[in-house]
Amino acid sequence: MKDRPTRSVLATPFRVLVIGLDMGDGGLIRYWSRRGRLPNFASLLASGTWIEVETTAQVLHTSTWPTFATGNLPGQHGVYYPYQPKPGRQLACHIEPHQYGSPTFWKLADEQGRRCLVYDIPQTFPESGFRGNAIFDCGTWAWYGRPCGQPTSLLKKLRAQHGHYPLGFEAKRLGARVPDAAILEKRLLRSVEYKRLTAQWLLARHEWDLAAIGFCETHPAGHYLWPAGVENVEHAGDDLFQPLFNVYAAVDRAVGELRNTLPPDTVVMVVSGDGVCPNRSGSHLLPEVLYRLGYTVGRKRSSTAEDNLSSSSMLSRVKQLMPTAVKRRVIETLPWWLRDQLGVRLQAAKIDWARTRAFTLPTDLEGYIRINLKGREPQGIVEPGPQYSELCQQIRSCLEELTTLGGGPAVRRVWIRNEIFPGPMQEHLPDIIVAWSNEAQLTVLESPRFGVVRGVSQDTRPGTHSPCGFLLAGGPGIPRGRQERGHLADVAPTVLTLLGLETPAHVNGRALDALITSGAEESPQTQATA
Repeated sequence: MKDRPTRSVLATPFRVLVIGLDMGDGGLIRYWSRRGRLPNFASLLASGTWIEVETTAQVLHTSTWPTFATGNLPGQHGVYYPYQPKPGRQLACHIEPHQYGSPTFWKLADEQGRRCLVYDIPQTFPESGFRGNAIFDCGTWAWYGRPCGQPTSLLKKLRAQHGHYPLGFEAKRLGARVPDAAILEKRLLRSVEYKRLTAQWLLARHEWDLAAIGFCETHPAGHYLWPAGVENVEHAGDDLFQPLFNVYAAVDRAVGELRNTLPPDTVVMVVSGDGVCPNRSGSHLLPEVLYRLGYTVGRKRSSTAEDNLSSSSMLSRVKQLMPTAVKRRVIETLPWWLRDQLGVRLQAAKIDWARTRAFTLPTDLEGYIRINLKGREPQGIVEPGPQYSELCQQIRSCLEELTTLGGGPAVRRVWIRNEIFPGPMQEHLPDIIVAWSNEAQLTVLESPRFGVVRGVSQDTRPGTHSPCGFLLAGGPGIPRGRQERGHLADVAPTVLTLLGLETPAHVNGRALDALITSGAEESPQTQATA
């Protein structure tokens, strides 16, 4: 990363509406738009600028929304998953609002006098001192906090007028259950319409210069309505993708109706930090890999008669005798918070921390590894400095050797955290991140060091996150029909620039030249660009 000057202040600022699509796939949108099936997206494509967005989803797939919201990379904002490591804790814990290391762009706009409205931008929280209007986790897919409003009365007023969000599912509360696809599709269509109606109600009720609205229905649609075993829509045809298309068509109608109600000085930006692809992660095999390599060490079982008759041992035996399907049904009946607590306790009970140098963290896609570091983990044994660095490189080498049953590489890339995401909040991130090959379902891993590890993933969702993001912008001053490239961190400073505001120097992204008109004036500010 390097510093360079950038335009910052527009002579004539605009009003800005940002529509966030959670796990919205740009390839699907462009494909269906070309075929005339998404007319409102097609209109925006023809009259605006499409930007292929490089995103942090290449490394940490759920770090995209905090990166979008702050204009900073994960080493600065420190948020990437509902369950994260934290200095002073041995295992991952649920994220808390104060862990954000950077303010959002709507907080920055609010501080500079702009009227802001925020509705269901995922993985964000109320911010102290924010004077605008905001609703959090009303209709998002994975709650990082609890549904609430800022001011607190706002969510109550919305629900009094429109009722509750109709989806009835949320990622952590759904757990391992797979919803019926037909029921999910119907609920998602009602949910998109609810989001459109409530968004229009909020936009009409409040004065605003900046509005940011999240349509999160594309996230569960991508996970559960993606046709199983299908590579992409162009090879499979439209019929298999009809349920998923129906959700995108509903979003298309919502975007069109929102645009039709906007004042003429409004720039509209549609953003997604990642897309959809077949679910082929190998993360379920990583804990056993670390055990086999000797980086994670299990507790030795006692062979005494007394210990063998202990309640924990008996429970363990009962669990081993239970069929997998029965165990899954039992787990599904537990409240989400109890599943979380039991999972943490079970992991802690299995590990001999006095001999464990590295262990896995919760994930649903990449492989996340934490070094058991002295001074950071309460039971850490690895010395900071050269020992830590050498261990990270050693583990990376071992992981890069992993192959599939056919001999192909099982790992696309292994990232060392401080090499890719340095910054003051990097201790809240995994030390090592494994990006898996997506060529085939990973059920077997081979290594020259330990042989073979086998296992079938319990994650039965047919679709998952791809690292492909996009930004589609249209409105006054936005060039017509252009295609450009940028970074997800550039969205926040671009929005601030369009509002006629300064972007603080601590922001990693830079305003996108393709979306800034000739009315921009030079500012003495400089900022980092990815």
